[in-house]
Amino acid sequence: MHGQVGNRRRPAGLLSGAVTAPLLVFDAPSLLFRAFHALPDSIKGPDGQPVHALLGSVNLALQVVEKRRPRAVVACFGPDAAPYRVELYPAYHAARPEMPEDLAHQWPQAGPLYEALGWTVASDDRVEADDLLGSYATVEEQAGGEALILTGDRDMFQCVGDRVKVLYVRTGKSGPDEVDTGEVQRRYGIPPELVPDFIALRGDPSDGLPGARGIGEKTAAQLLREHGSLEGVLTVAQRVTGPLRPLVAGTLRECAEELRAFREIATLRTLPVERPPDSPLDGDAGAAAACELGMNRLAERLEKLAGAGG
Repeated sequence: MHGQVGNRRRPAGLLSGAVTAPLLVFDAPSLLFRAFHALPDSIKGPDGQPVHALLGSVNLALQVVEKRRPRAVVACFGPDAAPYRVELYPAYHAARPEMPEDLAHQWPQAGPLYEALGWTVASDDRVEADDLLGSYATVEEQAGGEALILTGDRDMFQCVGDRVKVLYVRTGKSGPDEVDTGEVQRRYGIPPELVPDFIALRGDPSDGLPGARGIGEKTAAQLLREHGSLEGVLTVAQRVTGPLRPLVAGTLRECAEELRAFREIATLRTLPVERPPDSPLDGDAGAAAACELGMNRLAERLEKLAGAGG
């Protein structure tokens, strides 16, 4: 999977060229980590090693597949921290712990399992999974289709639009929340395209981005609504007398270049990916792969789906 934007998939299935069904792209690292922490490690394969992250990630994606009937599915991988983001801000993701050994064992098995299901697996060492998610959503939108992004990362809210929605996975929920433009506005008080500016101002502890000192969520949203963008906010902050409180203006002046770097880090990079052809779920091959990993109940579920036509 490493070092390339993937087209490693089975041959296209029926319904080639149809755009009535959405493209589903999912954040493989996000789903694997979430499943790893949500399910017991007593779920093991024939070799005695845990397979709970693999099982949980497939079940999360299948829940959406069964409900939404996507025309194709893309699983996106990437490094934890893209090199260019670390260059912009060395503390980016620096505080994240090492991957647990039991998850590291399952990680290389995920791609082949997803491919057995008929799903495309995409990765690129230059960027993170988020960038690929956004790239596939963009190419689908440009082709006149619709895209669903399955993830537990709110940074992806910047991709939301008329033809792109985020299916946001939350702990303790039976299914993901559907996030459209109105929902982004309701949650943050800004439109999706300003999410990177919002992250830059507010900060993002999970990514190691501190934001602007003393500026929280409400103030960040208010500044962006009043001044249109991070650059607009920074321009106003340069005025000797202006609408900003002196303390806020001073803080923004002091960290202006850092905030610009944070915005670039938060902004997804678009890669020239190929739009995947229609590809139905391969329940039979997926069931065989699940059996090899000792996931018998998943195999039964996939066999039923195959018998029902996917």
